[in-house]
Amino acid sequence: MRIDKFLWFTRFAGSRSLAQDWVSAGHMRLNGRRIERCSAAVKLGDVLVLPMRSRVTVIEVLEIPARRGPATEAATCYRLLDSANYSAAPPSSEWPLDAPGESPLARPELDT
Repeated sequence: MRIDKFLWFTRFAGSRSLAQDWVSAGHMRLNGRRIERCSAAVKLGDVLVLPMRSRVTVIEVLEIPARRGPATEAATCYRLLDSANYSAAPPSSEWPLDAPGESPLARPELDT
C-alpha cells in the first residue's frame, strides 16, 4: 500500500492530499531511510518515523488497512514503539502544543 494512503487510512493525516504534502516534505523515514515519494510502499513489519508537533512518533505496521474506518479500527493496524530516543524539537514553555485540549494550530493569547 502507498504510504500516503496508509497515513490517511490510519488517521495520522486528515486527508490524502495532506499525507502527500507531509511525505513530500522529506521529514519522514521508512525503515530508517528518508522518503520523499508518496508512492513508497508500506508492508507488514515496516517501521515508520513520523514527525508530529514537538515530538517524533515511531510506529510498526501490524496490518494493512482495507479502508479508512473509525479510529479504534485504525489503531489496530500499527503499534507505537519507544520513541524516547527521538525528539523533533524541545517543548516550549511559553506555548505547550501537547497540552490536553490544545489545538496544534491554536495561537497563544496576547495580553492587551
